[in-house]
Amino acid sequence: MTTYTARAIPSTVLARLRVTDDAGRPCVPFVAEEGGGPLRCCLRAAVAGERIALVSYAPLRRWAAEAGVDPGAYDEQGPVFVHAEECGGPAPSEAYPFVRGGVLRAVRRYDAAGRIVGGRLLELSEAAGEEADGAFAEAFADPAVALVHVRAVEYGCFLFEVRRP
Repeated sequence: MTTYTARAIPSTVLARLRVTDDAGRPCVPFVAEEGGGPLRCCLRAAVAGERIALVSYAPLRRWAAEAGVDPGAYDEQGPVFVHAEECGGPAPSEAYPFVRGGVLRAVRRYDAAGRIVGGRLLELSEAAGEEADGAFAEAFADPAVALVHVRAVEYGCFLFEVRRP
């Protein structure tokens, strides 16, 4: 069971990304041939035959706009997979998405000004959910931490966000 809430890309943001992504490029849907790509709209892996898109997304930019801060150089953007059409978002789950034994994750911490204030490399075992819970608890034990981004180490891709409870 998870203690913290993994946040998908909000539907209002997805609607814009499905037209023009955060790099200003048009969305180009395609059919997933093999599946497995981590969908940030519903926090599950794509299934072969689904219409998906690879778009550029700047996750900290959206949070910073809500918070009224300028993340400066930390406003990075990168590729994320999303469904090409509205999907209804994530189903309730008792597990963190994209967190499984044998993978490496970067848990990046940000303060209320949108600046990186630390991070941690997380090598997950079969107790991946417990280890993720521990990393989030450790991050939020620091009162300066406002939110956490989880990223795939292999590609550096943003996977999901966790905000201070």
